[in-house]
Amino acid sequence: MEGRVSPVGSSRSIPAAAVLCRGPVEPVVFLANFALVLQGPLTTQYLWHRFSTELGYNGTRHRGNCGNQSADPIMKEVETLTSHWTLYMNVGGFLVGLFWSTLLGAWSDRVGRRPLLVLSSLGLLLQVVVSIFVVQLELHVGFFVLGRVLCALLGDFNGLLAASFASVADVSSTHSRTFRMALLEACIGVAGTLASLLGGHWLRAQGYANPFWLALALLIVLTLYAAFCFGETVKEPKSTRLFTLHHHRSIARLYVVPSPEKSRKHLALYSLAIFVVVTVHFGAQDILTLYELSTPLCWDSKLVGYGSAAQQLPYLTSLVGLKLLQYCLADTWVAEIGLSFNILGMVVFAFATTTPLMFTGYGLLFLSLVTTPVIRAKLSKLVSESEHGALFSAVACVNSLAMLTASGIFNLLYPATLNFMKGFPFLLGAGLLFIPAILIGVLEKVNPRPDFQQFPHSS
Repeated sequence: MEGRVSPVGSSRSIPAAAVLCRGPVEPVVFLANFALVLQGPLTTQYLWHRFSTELGYNGTRHRGNCGNQSADPIMKEVETLTSHWTLYMNVGGFLVGLFWSTLLGAWSDRVGRRPLLVLSSLGLLLQVVVSIFVVQLELHVGFFVLGRVLCALLGDFNGLLAASFASVADVSSTHSRTFRMALLEACIGVAGTLASLLGGHWLRAQGYANPFWLALALLIVLTLYAAFCFGETVKEPKSTRLFTLHHHRSIARLYVVPSPEKSRKHLALYSLAIFVVVTVHFGAQDILTLYELSTPLCWDSKLVGYGSAAQQLPYLTSLVGLKLLQYCLADTWVAEIGLSFNILGMVVFAFATTTPLMFTGYGLLFLSLVTTPVIRAKLSKLVSESEHGALFSAVACVNSLAMLTASGIFNLLYPATLNFMKGFPFLLGAGLLFIPAILIGVLEKVNPRPDFQQFPHSS
């Protein structure tokens, strides 16, 4: 299917007079992730509640009777169903988003970042509307998958992140880019921390529905901000076709067409490194709530909220750590330190049987997220300014593939290892993180000051 882009897809769809201000992209990422993190643990707990009700499981997760549930076959079935439906949602989003997020990201190099931000915001808005219907009307949980697919059709959170990181690369210098990338990721963390703290308390007080309504309100504000307040960073947006293979070919050219200005080897290996890091991050995130709900931890919604907040804090602590470490270390060594703490945190999770030990694992992750902004910055220095959208849509594709891989490995491995070692997926994650640690170190050793990092941006 091929045709002219619709008015909403053109960078000229919003006249200059209609743009109320030239705001930064950070509020877009903040609001989007606040809404997503508010929904994530709630969706998992809602699935647990629905399956528990349907299967007649009345066991509580209070510490006093937690130990008596370890051999309960119904509880294990609830865990397995919850894990599997989480996998179905992620697979549905990936299969659709693999095509659309890459298409829209490369398209934004021509039409500007704003159209992609608006479309992705509308997709997130549509997803939460479907979730509200499921919770309010007690529809089949398969509609969660439908909402995820509809969101992916409009770019999903990966498309929003691709446009956001591309816009930062558009306006930042090579010297400041790593910190600007980390600042954008810190917005993700601060929003996630606040949403997690709010979501756990709110669920206990008023149930599942109201937090989803708040997410809906925030996403409406987000869509309006992206449409009327975001300051476009592409210098000369042009109207262009959306449904054409040119956009996907521009991504393929990054990796397969020889060029004296960039190293295809570095592009490919840094992409592999970020793939593994994201796989472990999202894989652990997928099962952490389930891990905490079940024996021997048996957390309630309040503790789950604290745990979700602890998952998001490394975005902020990593920003501070990155800024301090950059005064005395190269970016590569900062990334290696972050990976070391990430590995330690995964190992502690694998053997955590008490709440204090679990939070010790969270504490060890305080520098775990310095790695991704370092890799994103290094990738952005390998291409010209006119290829930022294509690059970050390729990274978004890598993220989507990593999320699918994470769901396939961790959500299937977790129920399969319940009987002999519940924390085994975390040990696997720790082992996988040695791959990016080796790759980053080798790339720095082989070519520590590559000429292509000085590649001038095109106008």
